[in-house]
Amino acid sequence: MKRFTVILAILFLAFGLAYAKDYTVTKKVGSYMVHVRMDKNPPITGKNNIEISIQDAAGADVVDAVVIVEYSMPAMPGMPAMNYKTKTETKNKKYMATVDFSMSGAWNINVKITRAGKTQSVKFNVDVS
Repeated sequence: MKRFTVILAILFLAFGLAYAKDYTVTKKVGSYMVHVRMDKNPPITGKNNIEISIQDAAGADVVDAVVIVEYSMPAMPGMPAMNYKTKTETKNKKYMATVDFSMSGAWNINVKITRAGKTQSVKFNVDVS
C-alpha cells in the first residue's frame, strides 16, 4: 500500500509539472482592462496562440475594436531587429491570433486596440524558450 501511495504521488507531481498554467497578463490601459492569455508557458519558438479579452470601464466586453498584435526582438550584434505584426479575429467575445516566434530569447509584445478613432497599447515582454 505504501508503494502504491508513493507511485500515485509521483504521478500527480509529474502531471502537475507537465500541465503548466497558461501565460497570462492583465493590464489597465485608459478605461479598458485588457487580459492576454498565451497557450504556452513559457512561450516557445514557433507558433503560440494568443487570446485577448477587453472590458470597458463598466465591465462590458468590448467586441467592436480593431486589435493588432505586434511582436519584436531588438537588434543584436550580427543580427538585425525582427518585427512582426498579426491581425486578430473575434471569437466568443475575444480576439484570437497566432504569434510565430522565430527564435528563443526576449521578445516585446504590443497589443494595439483601436476603437472609436482612438488607439491605445498594452505592452509586455516574454522570454521565449
